This record gives sequence, C-alpha cells and structure tokens, in this order.
Amino acid sequence: MKSKRIGKRTIKLNNKPTIISAACVVGPKEGQGPLKDYFDLVLTDDLYGEKSWELAESKMVQTSMRKAVEKSGKKLEDINYMFAGDLINQLFPASFAARELNIPFFGIYGACSTMAEGMSLSAMIVDGGFADLSLSGTSSHYCTAERQFRFPLELGNQKPMTAQWTVTGAGSVLIASSGDGPKVKYITTGKVIDKGIDDGNNMGAAMAPAAIDTIDAYFEDTKDDPNSFDLIITGDLGKLGKQITQDLLMKRGIDISKVYTDCGVKMFDLEEQDVHCGGSGCGCSATVFAGYIYNKLVKKEFNKVMLVSTGALLSPTSTLQKQTIPCIAHAVVIVNE
Repeated sequence: MKSKRIGKRTIKLNNKPTIISAACVVGPKEGQGPLKDYFDLVLTDDLYGEKSWELAESKMVQTSMRKAVEKSGKKLEDINYMFAGDLINQLFPASFAARELNIPFFGIYGACSTMAEGMSLSAMIVDGGFADLSLSGTSSHYCTAERQFRFPLELGNQKPMTAQWTVTGAGSVLIASSGDGPKVKYITTGKVIDKGIDDGNNMGAAMAPAAIDTIDAYFEDTKDDPNSFDLIITGDLGKLGKQITQDLLMKRGIDISKVYTDCGVKMFDLEEQDVHCGGSGCGCSATVFAGYIYNKLVKKEFNKVMLVSTGALLSPTSTLQKQTIPCIAHAVVIVNE
C-alpha cells in the first residue's frame, strides 16, 4: 500500500488501469463550438425528448455510459461498478441513470470536479484488484443548473462578464484492468480551498486557488517536469480563472504556460459564442476529456496529459446563508505506455 504513495498527496498506479473507451453527448450550443467534431452525439433539442431538463440530463448520462460500454465491446452486465454524480440535489440525473443501467452504483459529489474524482476512484478500485471494469462519468445541463443555483430562465437575468456558461453535456469513461488504451498513472487528490470569494458569478476566481494547490502538490510530490506533458488542462476555470492559475503557479516557480489550457476555454468560441468567460459545469471537463482529449490520446497525438477538474462546493443554502465558496480540484495523469 505505502509503495503506491509518492509524497503527501499523490499515488502512482502500478497495475496500469486502462481507459479502454470513452463517450460523450452535448447540447446544441456545445455542438456549435470548436470541438464539435469530437462529440459522439450532438443534441438538437435541450429536452432530449423528455418532459423536464433534469430527465433530459439523466438521459444524457445513460446515453454516454451506454455508448462507452458499447464502444468497448463489453456489455452492461460486465461492469463491476459505476461512479457518477452531477450538480443537482440528491444526484437526481446520476441516480436515475443508475436505476436504468442496473450497475452497482457509487454516487459521488465533487461539483465540477466530479469527472476527475470519478476517474480517480475507478482507477484506484481497478488498480487495487477490486474490479476489472469500472464506469465513471458525470453531467451538467445549462437549464438544470440555472434553475437550481441562480434564477429561473424566464427572468432573463443579465450576467456579469466574469460569469460562465454551464455546459449541457455528459461524458463517461470505462476503465479496465487490461486492454488497449491510455493508462491512468498518477492521481493527486485535492484539498478544499476557500480564499473568501463569495460571488457565484465569478467561479473562475473562486476555483483557481484549488487548481493551483493541486497542481503544485503534484509537482512537489513527483518532481516531474511540466514540459514533459503534452497538455495540462483544468476543468472549468474559464478565461479569467485560467490566467489566475497560470500567473500564480509561475510565482511558485512552476511554468506551465507552454502546455496549459482550460476545458471551459476549449469548449466554446469565446469570440463568437456569447458565453462570457467560457464554459463550466460537470459536463465541461467530462465532454472535453471523453471527446477531444481521449481521441488525441488514442491517436498518440497526446502521450501525457494531466486533467485537473475543478469544483465549487457551494449550494443554494450556503449562498443564502452568505457563505464564501469552498472549492476543490482533483488531478489525474494519463499516459500512453
């Protein structure tokens, strides 16, 4: 057990858990962005044929997970565990998807860090010999998140330029004990960091300190070289949070500028699409990874990637009680070997 730990917060997975497939579904606006060719399914209707946005989000989770299993040549009954979560109270979309998929289910909540959290847990459970196949994924929906955390869409509230657009999308990966594909090699688990930001429309500034803390911890633990990566990508900090992260890491002596970007920046055309600072939501890093990044890894165009999904752990209740925003970031390093 101890042999797998490196430093204080990082583990090295010696048994090479492999991401054997990935799949994602996105909404119409995401399908108009620069990554449109990497998604498995682009919806033409935000409701996805359902009676509510929450049910539509749950259906997206089901679709992405079914597609990931199908692409691997496996069957749903072959899967040992499912890790999933989302932004909605009581994990409504994930839990209702698990009901339909009939896979042993761990519901997890890390806000928008859920993709990397689920991948971490899936990889650890496979590496530890507790499962041969573990499915993990997450989702978000612009309309469900707005209704829960902000204002009813019907009000048409204006947002400040620091705000981001919640991605409508779901992404899933299937991690196996053997097979072809990129391997999960390192995991650095985040700590909850709160620097006193209380503006729910400035999530990039709130989450950036958590991303900085986790990335710093990885390099402190491993003594790795940032430039050995093809890509270091944070979850959904957007344009503002990305710049804060890059600048403050530079002050700590960690220069990631040549290999760094953010999923919230990659998802949309910030000049042409009205998304202010970029994308956010659980589905942001999930779909960017399961679509764009995984495709590049399989084609060996990327051989070493760090995904740092970032999450703001606020709730409607904490906001009404005037609390600041605690945040977290989890890092997963994926390599071709």
